Amino acid sequence: MNKKIVLIGAGSAMFGPPTLTDIFLSKVLSDSTIVLHDINEEKLEMIYDLVVVENERTGNKFKIEKTISRTTALKNADFILCSIEKGDRFKLRWQDNTFPRKHGSTEMMAENGGPGGFFHSARQIPEIVKIVKDVEKICPDALFINYSNPMSRICLAIKRVAPDLKCIGLCHQIELLTNYHLSRMLNRKLEDMQITTGGLNHFAFILGIKDLTTGIDLMPEFNSKCIEYFKDKWDRFEFADLTFEIFSRFGYFPYVGDNHICEYVQWSSNYIKIEDIRDWIKLMEGSGKVINDKVFRYHKRLRNGRYPRKGMFLKNPSGERAIPVIEAIIEDKNSHETAVNIPNDNIIENLPKDLFIECSAIVNKDGVHGKKIGIIPKNIAAILRIEASIQDLCVEAILKESKDLAIACLAIDTNCGSFKMAENIYNEMIEIQKDYLPKFK
Repeated sequence: MNKKIVLIGAGSAMFGPPTLTDIFLSKVLSDSTIVLHDINEEKLEMIYDLVVVENERTGNKFKIEKTISRTTALKNADFILCSIEKGDRFKLRWQDNTFPRKHGSTEMMAENGGPGGFFHSARQIPEIVKIVKDVEKICPDALFINYSNPMSRICLAIKRVAPDLKCIGLCHQIELLTNYHLSRMLNRKLEDMQITTGGLNHFAFILGIKDLTTGIDLMPEFNSKCIEYFKDKWDRFEFADLTFEIFSRFGYFPYVGDNHICEYVQWSSNYIKIEDIRDWIKLMEGSGKVINDKVFRYHKRLRNGRYPRKGMFLKNPSGERAIPVIEAIIEDKNSHETAVNIPNDNIIENLPKDLFIECSAIVNKDGVHGKKIGIIPKNIAAILRIEASIQDLCVEAILKESKDLAIACLAIDTNCGSFKMAENIYNEMIEIQKDYLPKFK
C-alpha cells in the first residue's frame, strides 16, 4: 500500500525506533514512503542511516527519505506522526518539577498538570501549532497523530487553531493494566475482552469490560477482585495508594497509575511522596539515556562496517498504537481501540464539548470514531471538569500570550491555590525558561 507517512521528531531515539519497528513489521504498509523529519540534522542523519540499513536487511520494503524541511516532508502526506520536545526534555522537566515547589506548590510529576505542566504546555503548544498550520496548507486531508505531551492540552490547542484538521492523540498508559494484570485477574485472554475507557489523558477510568465470547459484563467481577488482586502488587510508580483511594471513593478504576493521576487531584500529596515521583523521573531519564546510547553504539558499528546481524529493531510490536490505527483505516477494519484522544463531540455528555477526551473508539476507512458513553457518574465528571477548566484556560493563555490568563491558570490549579504563589512561580519560570516560552504580555 503506497502511503506517505511522515515522522516529525524522527531524530528522537525515544520515538523513532519504536515507531519504525512497528512500520517495519507491517505488511499493510509495504511499498510506502517513510519520511524522517527533524530540525536536529545530526540526529536525523544518524536515524536515517540506521533505517536505511534496516530497510535493506528486510528487502527494501519501503522508500526511506529524510529532510530538515517541513514543507518538503509534508507534501502529499497521508499520515503524520508528531513527537517533538522543545528544548532539553529532562533539564526543563526538572525545572518544571522543582521550582514551583520552592514557592509552596504541591507540584508532582510536572509533565501534564500542575504549574510545571503549564510551562511544559507553553513550550510545546506554539511549536506544534506552527506544524499544524503547515499541515493545513500543505496536506489538509492527512491524519495528524500526536504523541507529544502534554497530550490533552496540545490536542485542545490544535482543535482551537485548526478545527477542521483530522487529529488524534495516542498514549500507551492503558497498557499498565492490560499488558499484565487484566488477564490474570479475570482469568481470560486479553483478546477475548473488550474494554471501554473514558476521561482525560493520564486521568481516565475503566468504564466497562465485556467478555466477547459470552457477552457477559465483567465489571462486577473486576470490581470485586481488584483490591485483593493488587494487595501484593503495589507499585509506587504505577498502582498504589492514590489509585486505590480514588477507586474506593469513586467506584471506577483509574488505569493511568499513581505517578500520572497525581498531577490532577488536590489530595495527591497525602498519598504520594515527592521522592518517589523524582525517582520515577530519574528512571525515565536513565531509560532515555540507554536508548540514546544504543542508537549511537549501533551507528558507530555501522560506520565501522560491523553492524549487528540481528539488527536494531525489535522483532515484536512496540505496543504503541499509531501503526495499528493507520492499518485499520487503510483496511477499513472497524476495529476497537481501547484508548484514543479525540474531540469530545458529546461522547461524554456531562463533560464540555470543547474538550479532547480519552475514550474507546472504532477505527475504519472514515477515521477514528469515539464510542458513545453518555453521562458518566457525577463524582467522576466533577473532578474531570476541574482539570478541563484548567486546560481551557491554559490553552487560551498560551494562544493569546496573556500574562494575566497565565497567572490565573496557575492560581486555580489544584497544585497551587493562591495568586501570590502563582505570581512567584510565574516570575521565576519566565526568567529561567525565557528562551523556550512565548512572549507573555
